Amino acid sequence: MIPMIAAMTAACGTALVVTAGRGTLETQVLNDHIVKLLRPSSDAFENVRQIAVACLLSFIGGAGICFTLFGTFPPALFGGSFAASLPLAVSRQRRRDRLWVAREAWPRMIDELRVLTSSAGRSIPQSILEIGSSAPAELRPAFLEGRREWLLTSDLDRMLGALRRQLADPTCDAVCETLLVAAELGGSDLDQRLTVLAEDRRVDSRNRREARARQAGVRFARRFVLLVPLGMAAAGLTVGPGGAAYRTPLGQLAVLVALAVTIACWCWAGAMLRLPTEERVFPS
Repeated sequence: MIPMIAAMTAACGTALVVTAGRGTLETQVLNDHIVKLLRPSSDAFENVRQIAVACLLSFIGGAGICFTLFGTFPPALFGGSFAASLPLAVSRQRRRDRLWVAREAWPRMIDELRVLTSSAGRSIPQSILEIGSSAPAELRPAFLEGRREWLLTSDLDRMLGALRRQLADPTCDAVCETLLVAAELGGSDLDQRLTVLAEDRRVDSRNRREARARQAGVRFARRFVLLVPLGMAAAGLTVGPGGAAYRTPLGQLAVLVALAVTIACWCWAGAMLRLPTEERVFPS
């Protein structure tokens, strides 16, 4: 029995030694992602903590305003819950705005890529690495991931696949597919294709800037969706027994319905202001 256990232990040890050096790139990448999840950056932790504090303060402020106006706890909880969601919405909107501003750099980056691959005579991978060093801060981590993939595998397809996964952007998909086809089939017309792609991105960016500029008045008017009902509720306190009317069962039901309609109008107005997003043609 003891020789059998010893033989099985030796076989397991040998198998571990043999397979230890055969870790695939996918396993290494998975391990890296696990390490990132288990050890988040301090900046991300600080942002989460700040948002949590902002949500708590917003809940207290919204609940306090509703309790002052209506004098009971159900409207206070309802209004405080809605107020607590505002910091999250503001954080998401700011992140979308930063990404939108960063993606406006794509026409410039495509022009730099065209110059590097044609006039400067750089290879496609080297050109990607060079434009990644001057990319906006929001896009730079994706190029660093692509650089890492290239250094590990020297495979252009894997490098471009890492870029597509990290950015998840239609413009990036189009650029990567253009470069991949040019590298595999020969790209004598790569300069012309990149020129057309850069001009198309400029037109799209200009149209989106114009659409956002036209929405400025609507965004300003959207704030009145919240301010006007609260002002009218505050004015109702000064008209006769307005405060007592809010505290009756029928008044409480009317207040809850009014709050629900106000929040629905606010969300509906925000959905109407969203610009259409481009669909990815080559999702990774």
